[in-house]
Amino acid sequence: MTTPLLRRGFTLIEMLVVLSIVALLLTLATPRYFGSLEKSREVALKENLRVMRVTIDKFYGDKGRYPDALQELVEAGYLREVPMDPVTESVSSWVAVPPKQSDQQGVADVRSGAPGQSRDGTAFASF
Repeated sequence: MTTPLLRRGFTLIEMLVVLSIVALLLTLATPRYFGSLEKSREVALKENLRVMRVTIDKFYGDKGRYPDALQELVEAGYLREVPMDPVTESVSSWVAVPPKQSDQQGVADVRSGAPGQSRDGTAFASF
């Protein structure tokens, strides 16, 4: 009497069921993943702006004038480097805002140069 051959492996139906379950899970998880990426960029943008604004205020308090450019904050040792705008992924997209007093020059505030809006509808440039 011969022993039957034992076949190991998956049938096509089993593979299709597993693939359909994986596809279903991906359709549920993918939107949340990309939403969390957008949210993290917005949080990082707000934090970078907060740090630069506090640093500009410290520079003004120490020197009695505003820096001529953001790079001057690095050269004076107030920042290690100009932070990257996480939305544009560039350090050159920051928009320098001059002081409101006409007798002063330099960078009194900074805004993002990123086009578009955040998830709540606020323009990135208004942060």
